[in-house]
Amino acid sequence: MTSKVISIVLGGGQGSRLSPLTATRSKPAVPIAGKYRLVDIPISNCLHSGITRIYVLTQFNSASLNKHIKNTYHFSSFSDAFVDILAAEQTPSSVAWFQGTADAVRQSLHHLAVHEFEYVLILSGDQLYQMDFEDMINHHIETNAEISIATIPVDAADVPGFGILKTDENNMITSFIEKPKSNFESWASEVSPEMQAEGRVYLASMGIYIFNRKLLYELLEGNERTDFGKEIIPQSIEGHRVASYQYEGYWTDIGTIPSFFEANLGLTDNIPKFNLFDKNPIYTRARMLPPSKISGTLMEKSIVADGCIINAKQIIHSIIGIRTRIGVNTIIENCYVMGSDNYQTLEEIAECKESGSPIMGIGDNCHIQNAIIDKNTYIGNNVIINCGEKLEDGDYGTHTVQDGIVVVKKRAIIPSGTVI
Repeated sequence: MTSKVISIVLGGGQGSRLSPLTATRSKPAVPIAGKYRLVDIPISNCLHSGITRIYVLTQFNSASLNKHIKNTYHFSSFSDAFVDILAAEQTPSSVAWFQGTADAVRQSLHHLAVHEFEYVLILSGDQLYQMDFEDMINHHIETNAEISIATIPVDAADVPGFGILKTDENNMITSFIEKPKSNFESWASEVSPEMQAEGRVYLASMGIYIFNRKLLYELLEGNERTDFGKEIIPQSIEGHRVASYQYEGYWTDIGTIPSFFEANLGLTDNIPKFNLFDKNPIYTRARMLPPSKISGTLMEKSIVADGCIINAKQIIHSIIGIRTRIGVNTIIENCYVMGSDNYQTLEEIAECKESGSPIMGIGDNCHIQNAIIDKNTYIGNNVIINCGEKLEDGDYGTHTVQDGIVVVKKRAIIPSGTVI
């Protein structure tokens, strides 16, 4: 695939639905599973599929993403492989920000033009899945398609949240409807017996596309269409061969705090739907961290990343990210603790204790449940979070509440004795 395909990972817009996790970082840079970033998922899928020329398009809060890409993806000097950031930029022909997915690719076409390739693989930077793109590209070639769309069967309850596609007997897409609310029974398509048994008979677009090079340039140049899902794809179905590539594995779109929270905690299941222990690993930054040190802690259905110092009483159904410190007699339940970017020195810890201010991490005698603790937070002793009645949604300065999930903001300081 190396010489045939260039991949573009769309970094997404402002990411307001993932706020406050996106207050200082772009969506692809949001930490996941305690040690990875969301952008590592599509990039790893590409590399395992033999696709080694990858552009990541961003425009909001791209500094941390740039740093992660720079520190992670290094290739041989004798290889043409790369993972490069393309941030929105002003040029003589365009002075505006990216106006949508199609507009982002349009403004980046001049960067692609210097390469030899036949197909462009367009991916989202905020999805969790494992897919063999080589199989999808081979399907694209075998069906003589000009555009291929990865589709996943969904049931009737999920239909209103997706663009739904109808296919013929040759898996060619014949029609498209954007997020129908009712009267969509006639939109059922041919799916496998396993999917039929689950009632998943509607094909939803996954936002993963393959375009023939020539057609992509034709569709984007000389017009002002800004979005693939709302404009380019629906308008291409009648005049071009648009194929459906059905995918039946695990896939989730991490666009909101509840979906992000659920996807992370789902990784702690005995047999998770997304397998971190697959033969094809997720690539990320190689950190030279010590192994985690755990003392006197009862742990159940939890994941602990590298470099942690844990003296907690219990950690249940939670993910503990890199360099996390947790004090004695603390209970963590149903939480994603992202960890820290650095350690405090022993001198800094001593100064904090002398002044009565929290050290980085989670202090002693705390009880925290149903929460996301962003990076580099300072949570004091005897802090209780989300252990009472369901909290009202809102922004409370150091934290937000969404659908009953407390999100403690990055670098927030929660004084000892606080009750949230």
